[in-house]
Amino acid sequence: MRTLKINNVFHKVDVPDDMPLLWVLRDVLGMTGTKYGCGIAQCGACTVHLDGEAVRACQTTMEMIANQAITTIEGIGATETGAKVQAAWLEKEVVQCGYCQCGQIMAATALLNENPKPSDNDIDDFMAGNMCRCATYVRIRDAIHTAAA
Repeated sequence: MRTLKINNVFHKVDVPDDMPLLWVLRDVLGMTGTKYGCGIAQCGACTVHLDGEAVRACQTTMEMIANQAITTIEGIGATETGAKVQAAWLEKEVVQCGYCQCGQIMAATALLNENPKPSDNDIDDFMAGNMCRCATYVRIRDAIHTAAA
């Protein structure tokens, strides 16, 4: 049995050490905002934060998590930067199909926490691991600049 701090709420889970965080969130705790995309940490759909750092939940196992605070898309809006990113996403109408956007928002928030005034190149480099099949990359970049302003 382990205790996880997710979005400032403690959850007790009894899961194997090798179980990916993605499946703990989705299947054990019913937090379905974090999406399954590829399962090999290449698309970014499953991005969450561990102590503010963007990680891929599909490849982060329970044994890799110590006492870090986990933040998911369900809780990112409670943070100052996350709220700004979510508002910018709406203002700039970033979403098309929407499947990847939870991971995009989580990555963008991590970027702005690390670099509050990123250049286009900074954004492109940081966000490169997050795929959008609808190719809303220009709107994503614009929304990140808006959130940073």
